Amino acid sequence: WSIGIALYSAHLFLRQNSISIFPGELKENKKTMGRLALAAITSLWVIPMSIIVNHIVPDPYMDEIFHVPQAQQYCNGNFSSWDPMITTPPGLYCLSLAHVASLFPGMLLMRTTSQLFSEACSASVLRSTNAVFAVLCGVLVYEIIRFLGPSLSDRKATLMALVMSLYPLHWFFTFLYYTDVASLTTFLAMYLACLRRRYILSAVFGTLAILIRQTNVVWMLFVACSGVLDFTLDSPRKMDKQKVNKDLHQSIDRKEATLRSNLRNRKPDNNLDTRDSFDRGKSVSSAEDTSGLVYDVYDVISTSWNMKWKILFKFSPFIVVVVAFGIFILWNGGIVLGAKEAHVVSPHFAQIMYFSLVSALFTAPLHFSVEQVRNLLQELRRNWPLSLLLTLVALVAGFASVHFFSLAHPYLLADNRHYPFYLWRKIINAHWLMKYMLVPVYVYSWFSILTLLAKTRSKIWVLVYFLATCAVLVPTPLIEFRYYTIPFYIFMLHSCVRSSGYTTWLLTGTIFVCINVFTMAMFLFRPFKWSHEDGVQRFIW
Repeated sequence: WSIGIALYSAHLFLRQNSISIFPGELKENKKTMGRLALAAITSLWVIPMSIIVNHIVPDPYMDEIFHVPQAQQYCNGNFSSWDPMITTPPGLYCLSLAHVASLFPGMLLMRTTSQLFSEACSASVLRSTNAVFAVLCGVLVYEIIRFLGPSLSDRKATLMALVMSLYPLHWFFTFLYYTDVASLTTFLAMYLACLRRRYILSAVFGTLAILIRQTNVVWMLFVACSGVLDFTLDSPRKMDKQKVNKDLHQSIDRKEATLRSNLRNRKPDNNLDTRDSFDRGKSVSSAEDTSGLVYDVYDVISTSWNMKWKILFKFSPFIVVVVAFGIFILWNGGIVLGAKEAHVVSPHFAQIMYFSLVSALFTAPLHFSVEQVRNLLQELRRNWPLSLLLTLVALVAGFASVHFFSLAHPYLLADNRHYPFYLWRKIINAHWLMKYMLVPVYVYSWFSILTLLAKTRSKIWVLVYFLATCAVLVPTPLIEFRYYTIPFYIFMLHSCVRSSGYTTWLLTGTIFVCINVFTMAMFLFRPFKWSHEDGVQRFIW
């Protein structure tokens, strides 16, 4: 498998990396080199770690005891068989079937399997599906970074993509047969296609993402909304409006310059009211800056209404998929496929608090630096009455969330193999006051995340992101950090973090590496046993 990746990478290099004297082709060659470098570097840790994990933990573990046998049923051609304990659709198993089929001829040639296709679907081979997805995921992150930040250097974009590939929740489950890595990869493919305005292809990847994990329908709606926002903001009508506003600002600036020149030639006791022109210029910019979310919503709605038929046509593939998913929910009687009694939709508002703090801690150099604290205080002082009101509302909502909507799922309380078990017992539940003392930290983390996003995105886009995150996390009764992966990646891709220096990214990467080394060492080398159950248990996210 590793030899195949190396040969294919060399083939791409020889075929695409021909030197050209044309600037456009040189730029494309650089991007190709960036992709290949990223894929090669990612493979350097994916391949050896996969070998180590499969050697020490050869048998299915934790949720793999459901996923691996189900995928093996598909390898046997038994597509009507279904384990009632599996909650997600069979998208990952179908992709694994295609992956094994692509490897099977080489496995026969190397004599690593018998003539039976079903015997090729071992746990290690099925896990390699996620290893391939991890490499593709890094390349997709690189492509999105280059699209959103075309002025970034190739070295900076490659570094950012490598650091994000080391995100602990994504990195750890690369080596196990879970749905997380495939879910993230298909989401990123859907998002990149939408950014490039290839909406049909984006909807196809979105369908695949939903077939891997149902909650991706929310992220498909987010991608569609983001696409509508970009589509309306770049419309000719909108561009004309922005041109009029720009001309108005330039006209006011010229009048101010003329007025200041005239004032220098006049006597000091002249009664001319000079504030009118200045205040008019200030009021225009102030209206543009402080009209805020309400103006953004009105502007997008009015522009979308004027372009409604064009938008409906462009984004009809998304609408078809969402309607089909709604029909599935009505037919299935809910969003979960199996084990419905253990995955009842519950209002777990504290979950979004946990997400903010976990994401902020993973990227502590961004959120808890002196500069970021200073920036947040400046934002609060800029419009302190409104900022004070929002802070009070956020604190009240936070206290209400942890008091009334802080759920302790039976799996959380009983399963000491997961890290949230210890965080719940040792930190959140250490004292009855502790969960309330953490609320200001939750609120600060959310303010920091949203402030960093608002520096590069519109207020309505930030609102859509927040609502999508809530729609995914709030109905989930179980505290699973794996569910935070997609919103975390969206934040990292779109916030002003892209403009951070190399030091910030290297510090963040160091934190990721340290966490990865710790969690993988605990998983591989600190097994333990339960007195009431046979078998070896291991620590896992």
